[in-house]
Amino acid sequence: MNSAGDETKHKALKASDEYIYGIHAVQEAIRAGRELEKILLDKNARGEAIRELLNQIRKSGQPFQTVPREKLQSYTRKNHQGVVAVLSPVIYQKTELLIPLLYEQGKVPFLLMLDGITDVRNFGAIARTAECAGVHGLIIPMKGNAQVTADALKTSSGALNTLPVCRTADLAGTARFLKESGLTLIGASEKAEKTYFDAGFEGPLALVLGSEHRGISAVVLKGCDELLKIPLF
Repeated sequence: MNSAGDETKHKALKASDEYIYGIHAVQEAIRAGRELEKILLDKNARGEAIRELLNQIRKSGQPFQTVPREKLQSYTRKNHQGVVAVLSPVIYQKTELLIPLLYEQGKVPFLLMLDGITDVRNFGAIARTAECAGVHGLIIPMKGNAQVTADALKTSSGALNTLPVCRTADLAGTARFLKESGLTLIGASEKAEKTYFDAGFEGPLALVLGSEHRGISAVVLKGCDELLKIPLF
């Protein structure tokens, strides 16, 4: 059961609240454990306050990037002090907590790992299909992958509101954790010799999909137990 304080915190984050700005506001959001999609910092910002914020961001593991001031101005013309944080519309889960939970519930874990899917609508469509296929959760990297945005939510037809999404700073490390947890990693690659008709999908497994242009990254591909392809005429 949520406490009154938790209820107040959740009510404060409405669907219309897409971003916050200002050094103090972003610092408080990090301390409060708010779900942040990304933090944008003015690449020319200087000063002790910015340095302290940057150290806090790095310690928290929140994704951030430095951008031209014009990018921040596109969010707000108010005094943003060189920082804008984009709020996440979902609460991210932790892979190391999701896997044991699935086992405790008597489920055979079936996860989908996305390695560099860049098109937001493609990401949403994948999430929609995954939810319909009985996938228990999505795993995405913090950088180099489409994130959960309003467009992704819309394209997913609501699937991203119910399907657990795990975000990781180390996709290869997470892949190793999955294997240590008893999951088989199956990579989707056009270079594979076997088709998905020739494979068995029994037991705990994670299906790995690569980017639209480059496919699965070499480091993640190396950790896959098996590669499969869709046969094409």
